[in-house]
Amino acid sequence: MKTFFIFSLLLLPLLASCAERKQVYIVYFGEHSGKKALHEIEDTHHSYLLSVKETEEEARASLLYSYKHSINGFAAVLTQDEASQLSELEEVVSVWASHPKKYSMHTTRSWKFVGIMEEEERHWTSNKMGGDFLSKARFGKDIIVGVLDSGVWPESKSFSDEGMGPIPKSWKGICQSGPGFNSSHCNRKLIGARYYLKGFEHNYGPLNASEDYQSPRDMDGHGTHTSSTVAGRLVPKASAIGGFARGTASGGAPLAHLAIYKVCWAIPGQSKADGNTCFEEDMFAAIDDAIGDGVDVLSISIGTSHPVNYTSDGISLGALHATKKNIVVACSAGNSGPAPATLSNPAPWIITVGASSLDRAFVSPVVLGNGIRLEGETVTPSKLEENNMYPLVYAADVINTGVPKDMAGQCLPGSLSPEKVKGKIVLCMRGSGLRIGKGMEVKRAGGVGFILGNSAANGIEIACDAHVLPATSVLYKDANRILKYINSTKHPIATIIPARTVLHTKPAPFMASFSSRGPNVIDPNILKPDITAPGLNILAAWSEADPPTKLNGIDHRVAQYNIYSGTSMSCPHVAAAAALLKAIHPSWSSAAIRSALMTTAEIRNNLDMPLNDESGNAATPFAYGSGHFRPTKAADPGLVYDASYRDYLLYMCSIGGFKDVDPKFKCPGSQPTATNLNYPSIAISKLNRAITIKRTVTNVGAGKSIYFFTSKPPLGISVKASPSMLFFDHVGQKKSFTITVKARKEMLSKHDKDEYVFGWYTWTDGLHTVRSPIAVSLA
Repeated sequence: MKTFFIFSLLLLPLLASCAERKQVYIVYFGEHSGKKALHEIEDTHHSYLLSVKETEEEARASLLYSYKHSINGFAAVLTQDEASQLSELEEVVSVWASHPKKYSMHTTRSWKFVGIMEEEERHWTSNKMGGDFLSKARFGKDIIVGVLDSGVWPESKSFSDEGMGPIPKSWKGICQSGPGFNSSHCNRKLIGARYYLKGFEHNYGPLNASEDYQSPRDMDGHGTHTSSTVAGRLVPKASAIGGFARGTASGGAPLAHLAIYKVCWAIPGQSKADGNTCFEEDMFAAIDDAIGDGVDVLSISIGTSHPVNYTSDGISLGALHATKKNIVVACSAGNSGPAPATLSNPAPWIITVGASSLDRAFVSPVVLGNGIRLEGETVTPSKLEENNMYPLVYAADVINTGVPKDMAGQCLPGSLSPEKVKGKIVLCMRGSGLRIGKGMEVKRAGGVGFILGNSAANGIEIACDAHVLPATSVLYKDANRILKYINSTKHPIATIIPARTVLHTKPAPFMASFSSRGPNVIDPNILKPDITAPGLNILAAWSEADPPTKLNGIDHRVAQYNIYSGTSMSCPHVAAAAALLKAIHPSWSSAAIRSALMTTAEIRNNLDMPLNDESGNAATPFAYGSGHFRPTKAADPGLVYDASYRDYLLYMCSIGGFKDVDPKFKCPGSQPTATNLNYPSIAISKLNRAITIKRTVTNVGAGKSIYFFTSKPPLGISVKASPSMLFFDHVGQKKSFTITVKARKEMLSKHDKDEYVFGWYTWTDGLHTVRSPIAVSLA
């Protein structure tokens, strides 16, 4: 008993410490009501803090951000009890804690491939509309694109303002100074730049100046890459290290203006190759400022590691406020594929973007001692001696003692024996660890080169890297052939042929294995992702403070342009297309722009076959959404599915569990169903016999036109529209229709629970084809 009493006394301070543990919480009130001065809004937020804090000094010290422009709320350091007290207030919509690892970044040829820029040889998307489309859009002139990311490298030629027009009068932002960045770095291209790190520093302490700049300057490369993809200038003779992908680098909207919001930072003591971190309270502040600054489009290549409810997701709520100001928000779907139900950013007011390939490869074959030649890919500039063959080994056969068997072939740090590796080419397999890290391990152990073999899950996707020694990457089946050869002879030998750039490869596009997949687990009634765009091996500008491998201190190379992969790369492609459409159709809503992009997307590849996934099988809308984006077609979609800010509030009422986001709006007594949100796609989860869904289209094509309904129903499902013909006599006219989706009797008795089937329906007038995907699972 005495021992227990002493133990209890020792435990009490620990329990008290846990009870009083403080962290950052976001307190969200929804939309601002009325017009208050900014200082009045901050004073109001302080008053709420004072109601749970003991002193005014403590209340003011706890405040990190006061969100004042469109978003009404604040981020503050609170105890769990204080946060709970605030959450019980009637005017508070939601309160949630910020977590350090909740968000991360989702880490040229593209514009010719999708038909925006001309090239001599006609191919898959080739048409004469590309030049006309850019001219009509005036190359994005006067459109302002905000980018939330890791900052920017302002000296890049991609951000030159030569020949740019004046800064739009609507712009209200600033050019924030800091180490390595001052007002002179902003120009008519980079018209604004800010940085946000209060949330980061609360969690990690003061920023280490050797790891990142406390300014908008990019020490990572990711932000420079995404910014130049969306709106970089035309830069002739650009290429990655080694001359790969040489050509004219350009963003999709080269005359659009850029506003940079640095919200992602290097994690202390961790390699940038492992990723940065982006704090929710910092991003919420950036989105609030971007709305106040006057951006037209937001490109956000950041997301959660797992799905998060809308009202606990800073990006989702920030994007909703942006939508009220008619700002188009494009976000990356995530890099957690090909597993199902992994995508982030699923809110229906966001354009959620998956990643697919280009029709370009960087071919670097492996030649084995038995004469077999296997195709590989790389953007590694290092080369082996010409006409020389080298000893070839499998990593699992040359490891140090103590390396676990399941990790033996993966070339993890410290795993290889220098005695067994020196002077040889090593076959390493993908799985655990970084791709570039495997090459570093081979180099450390004295290898002369290495071959990176895909895992079965990677399929036909090969992500190319600028390795630090001669290297190439091969498909899983070819890695197995190499391993079989190694095991078939006492003295296996091989060489790696230097890479060359090859265009018009087939099939293309195909879905990248890393691209996160649906279904949407937050609300299965919204089909996500919305669309796919190029995200595999994309060339764009890079930070000269970070090597192409992001291995600082090990890789000392400097790159002005770099090849990078991820839905982070596909997102700015769609943001650029949205900017061009906004320039052509300034009166269109953000929903109309999303609809135009979705209903005109392509679902076949350059072999005129259905888009396939990384395994060569037919992909589904849970991978590509409506298809691969075609901006030139989106300029003239014929019909659009429009939706307003009020429609999204009604939608939030329909899914339940939320307080009113806007004080001027109250959920009606008879709430609409979530499936009736006027979305350009249809998703039905757990269908029980039949359901009827309402949609409304707006005519943006010819004044007088007749559209006919057709469908390719999902297997075992019937899809019928009423009416099946739509008559329009003027532009802007709206027509509503219902679609009845019904399971056939045989399907009801023979189906796997929760298994989805897919199809689509279209409206066509002979000139326009307005296509919407359908996904259905049965109860």
